[in-house]
Amino acid sequence: MTYMNQPFHIKGMELKNRIVMAPMCQYSVEANDGIPTEWHHIHYASRAIGGTGLIIVEMTNVEPRGRITNRCLGLWSDDHIPAFKQIVDSVHRYGSKIGIQIAHAGRKAQDAELPVAPSSISVTHDDTTPKPYALTTEEVEQMVLRYKEAAARAVACGFDCIELHGAHGYLIHQFHSPGINKRDDQYGKDLALFGEQVVQAVRSVMPESMPLLFRISAMEYMQDGYQVEHAIELSKRYLAAGVDCFHVSSGGEGPVSVVKPGNDAGYQVPLAKAFKEAFPDVPIIAVGKLEEAAVAEAVLEAGDADLVAIGRGMLNDPYWALHAIKQLTGTITPPEPYVRGM
Repeated sequence: MTYMNQPFHIKGMELKNRIVMAPMCQYSVEANDGIPTEWHHIHYASRAIGGTGLIIVEMTNVEPRGRITNRCLGLWSDDHIPAFKQIVDSVHRYGSKIGIQIAHAGRKAQDAELPVAPSSISVTHDDTTPKPYALTTEEVEQMVLRYKEAAARAVACGFDCIELHGAHGYLIHQFHSPGINKRDDQYGKDLALFGEQVVQAVRSVMPESMPLLFRISAMEYMQDGYQVEHAIELSKRYLAAGVDCFHVSSGGEGPVSVVKPGNDAGYQVPLAKAFKEAFPDVPIIAVGKLEEAAVAEAVLEAGDADLVAIGRGMLNDPYWALHAIKQLTGTITPPEPYVRGM
């Protein structure tokens, strides 16, 4: 018996296998408008042809200043909907489900004239990068609405699920990080409040059967960064607010100091396992150097996570899912035109 090739469901979304394409920025928008291009269309459709169960579109931003770079995707306008809908339709045509990761880069927006953040603390904590503008309380409330509006557009595009980016040092992460959020209003006194309100707002415009995923950095690597216990406490609030699945990553919040991230296969799996133990009835996605099929399968077999997300491995091989399943089972059912080659 193999686990990777087994169907799985999250709420009303049925997946043909437990393989997830992790969101990986392409930095390939051509006109500084956030609209997907032919590159994005081919990129995502090819992974559907390659047998992936769930494809998550890269970090897509709720406003122009929320992009990492000006070549990143956006969903701040109805003008974005037609191009995304074409991608969704193609992925569905080839048998995969597709979600989109909605986000704001906050202080990590490299091309923004003035990045924004919970507090005026730069990414490097010194003078080598500009200090971001600290959002007012009213502006934070407006930001919640921007997430809600982007989610409504994602629903209109036909996506099967939505993932909120609460990891890797981007805006939601910045709010729930004690080392980054130094506010003295309610959003500083309650570190889960911004993320909780975003979850509630996004959930309010989603169909009941549509899953809401949340990507979280389960621990930080900066000096005095938070540990997995803090992330789990935050996640209890996010779960109660409407999250259906956690996608467990780590780090990305600032300069690495005392604690160094691992570089070995499955180095983040213990964090996914901690989440699975804390939330045994909640689907958990593990991610981080799982491109070896045997390693990914072992994660599922051990019950450390319910699904495995492959990022760089799928950049290297659009047909990673088919190849991994064949390696594990000895047989696959590829698209008819590819039978002779597989």
